[in-house]
Amino acid sequence: MIKKGFLIGLLLFGIFFGAGNLIFPAELGFRAGKYFLPAMSGFVLSGVGIAIVTLIVGTMVKGGYKRELGIKVGVNFAIGYLTALYLAIGPFFAIPRTASTSFSIGIAPVTGNTRFALFVFSAIYFLLAYLIALNPSKLMDRVGKVLTPIFALLIVILIIVGNLNFHVVNEGEMEGSLTALKTGFFDGYNTLDALASVSFCLIATSGIKTFGFSSKKEYMSIMAIVGIVTTILFSSLYIGLGALGNKFDVPNEVLSDKSVNIGTYILSMSSYKLFGSFGQAFLGAMTILTCFTTTVGLIVVTSEFFADTFKRFGYKSYVNIFTLTGFAMSNFGLNTIIKISVPVLNILYPVTIVIVLIVILNKFISMSNVGMRFTIILTAVTAFIEVIGDVFNIKVINSFMSMFIGGSLGFVWVNIAVLGIIISLILRDKIKGESFEI
Repeated sequence: MIKKGFLIGLLLFGIFFGAGNLIFPAELGFRAGKYFLPAMSGFVLSGVGIAIVTLIVGTMVKGGYKRELGIKVGVNFAIGYLTALYLAIGPFFAIPRTASTSFSIGIAPVTGNTRFALFVFSAIYFLLAYLIALNPSKLMDRVGKVLTPIFALLIVILIIVGNLNFHVVNEGEMEGSLTALKTGFFDGYNTLDALASVSFCLIATSGIKTFGFSSKKEYMSIMAIVGIVTTILFSSLYIGLGALGNKFDVPNEVLSDKSVNIGTYILSMSSYKLFGSFGQAFLGAMTILTCFTTTVGLIVVTSEFFADTFKRFGYKSYVNIFTLTGFAMSNFGLNTIIKISVPVLNILYPVTIVIVLIVILNKFISMSNVGMRFTIILTAVTAFIEVIGDVFNIKVINSFMSMFIGGSLGFVWVNIAVLGIIISLILRDKIKGESFEI
């Protein structure tokens, strides 16, 4: 049982592991300074905890989250939510981010961080991805299974050697443990793993079932082990990278350059300082190859979802659209992509958290159908209003939000979610979710 749990944990780690998971904890560690522990605690809570719970619950829900949402909220909401989610983990954020990260770590140290170099690299990168995505095969999956362990081992070596050789803790820029905790929590959204868990849980389920289970009890026990294994793996990786960034010195001219991503700079330059030009080149090559397999996979699954959901266009047409969109977005540069993604993630993540919470509760407690619908939709509306107030600095909205518990920290939606769940327990039109399946 333990062996199965460990192997499945490694499988899921490989599914979610990518270069995008590396840059955010490294930068967070650098900016956290002496508030490293609260910052990384917040990051692990959202970047690991929420993602793992979302995935495991999704693997035990019949028909995945799409079916659950269709029952609890409505088919139209389910389609709208999943569409926004696939666009986020696909052409708007995750796909262009893989290309930009590849460029920042693998190419920019040689060519310089210029727009022309990024354009040329991304054009070649997406042309190759497009050609493979048109006729997806098991080749890329097999290559990814080979590259991911090698890349992960390389990062582990970089973390260990770096933490042994770098000793000075950065001053950081955070003021207070609570601010650091909040910053880390919201930075954890950038991993996109919880959103990916909603989309990929059915894919993960099919992979998990190949291991074979004698009963539901065994399945549940093994999935508990899976949760522990994946949590330890990702948490160790994030904390190690954060510690590396926490001890790495970044020059002021780099900090003042808005086009430079601090996370990619730390990874690239630390590998250079520790292992020389070869180490930096090897890290760059592995980053590009690992990101490339992720890009192809994301283009394929996003195109398949849209071709299946919106049948006006076929698979090939969606591959064309999403490849071109990813190419265009990647040329904005990594920092711009991240900046654009933050407001969207600050809406999608609260909704996802509440959906997962309601799915879990409803498996054990009867809840009002109207109440559940009210809770999820109102959470989305509240998160949207919070984001609008924050992005445009609308004082009326911000002042009103600060009246709620945690409002000044961006957690007004938690108040709404708790209220909605209480209402769901009071109203009479109760339904109980189907038991977890295997």
